[in-house]
Amino acid sequence: MHERGNGRRTIKTDFLARVEGEGAMRVVIRDRQVADVELRIYEPPRFFEAFLRGRSYQEAPDITARICGICPVAYQMSACNAMEDACGVTVDGPIRDLRRLLYCGEWIESHALHVFLLHAPDFLGYDGAPAMARDHPQVVEDGLQLKKAGNEVMRVVGGREIHPINVRVGGFYRAPSRRELAALLEPLERAREIALATVRLTASLPMPELEFDYELMALSSPGEYPIDRGGLRSSGGLEFGVHDFQRHVVEEHVERSNALHATLDGRVYLTGPVARFNLAFEELSPLAREAADEVGLAPPSTNPFRSIVVRSVEMVYACDEALRLIEAYEEPERPFVEVPPRAGVGFGATEAPRGTLWHRYELDDEGTILDAKIVPPTSQNQKAIEGDLFRFVERHVDLPDDELGLRCEQAIRNHDPCISCATHFLQLEVDRA
Repeated sequence: MHERGNGRRTIKTDFLARVEGEGAMRVVIRDRQVADVELRIYEPPRFFEAFLRGRSYQEAPDITARICGICPVAYQMSACNAMEDACGVTVDGPIRDLRRLLYCGEWIESHALHVFLLHAPDFLGYDGAPAMARDHPQVVEDGLQLKKAGNEVMRVVGGREIHPINVRVGGFYRAPSRRELAALLEPLERAREIALATVRLTASLPMPELEFDYELMALSSPGEYPIDRGGLRSSGGLEFGVHDFQRHVVEEHVERSNALHATLDGRVYLTGPVARFNLAFEELSPLAREAADEVGLAPPSTNPFRSIVVRSVEMVYACDEALRLIEAYEEPERPFVEVPPRAGVGFGATEAPRGTLWHRYELDDEGTILDAKIVPPTSQNQKAIEGDLFRFVERHVDLPDDELGLRCEQAIRNHDPCISCATHFLQLEVDRA
């Protein structure tokens, strides 16, 4: 919708179905200069932290999984890590390997959904995947095959594809057999070949030029690419444990958003695939590094539009890592470690597909949750997204409003924001005064 009058031009895009959640963006341009950019999140609060209070620590993985239907494992694993931390228990060996395998399944299905169905249409000039499928049916078919492989890992290890039911504090209710996991080898090998081709495909897409200078933050665990555990590390030289997260990451309320904005020691920062890639490139599997090298992708990678290539490289890694874990798997004697409750505070963080997801819980001596705090990646990335939009509009201020709006939507989708599990996200308003 277009509105004109009194020197003001307003363009509104009422919804964007390829990003989860409800929000709006407002761009103010005066004398061909960008005066302001605001990403407004008006989705009503969902109060998960509030209704976790009074529940058993054992219920947290199932309750928090309902926060997101695309990355429930991230919430389950962060909750489990935090509860085990509070109770002084460490989970390792085959059970920890199963957790990492389950997480690889989520990375594959989530990245495939984003790359093929949500983001690729932007680069190829389509309104969405159905329109793109008419001209590029194999692209969509490949995406669906990758997502199916990830979903199958989640089903076998987690009990079902969405909101897995086999996860518990201490491990799993049931451990899969070697035979059950062996059935995943062939589909994962096919998925890996598709992922390798996807790296080449996404690297060939037309990439708008844009560079960022944000600090980057991700988990760090020596000898492995960050997924399910580790301390925190930043490109600015910070290193700290998950217990110290709130000493460095400060959230504040801004009037235009129902999601909090975060800063890292007062600085704008970015978490997610680009941060992981830049900070932990050497920990990728050899095949994933070779795939990145082949298309000229290497740290420092500071164009947010190239995040679609980075996600494709991470899909290669997730397939590789899943195959490695399955081939080395030995069934545990018991599917879980006992985690007796005790009073205390526990912290947990893992790498959701979209970035670092941090949990904090306070328990009483019976394991009842007294307080809960959850900081998702999209909340942390809001300031960086606004910064991208400001820089992009600044460089392309003379684009027609329709094209500028579409490009801004694409810039937002670079970060795959998950505002909620709703379907509508962006209402775009451009104010040219």
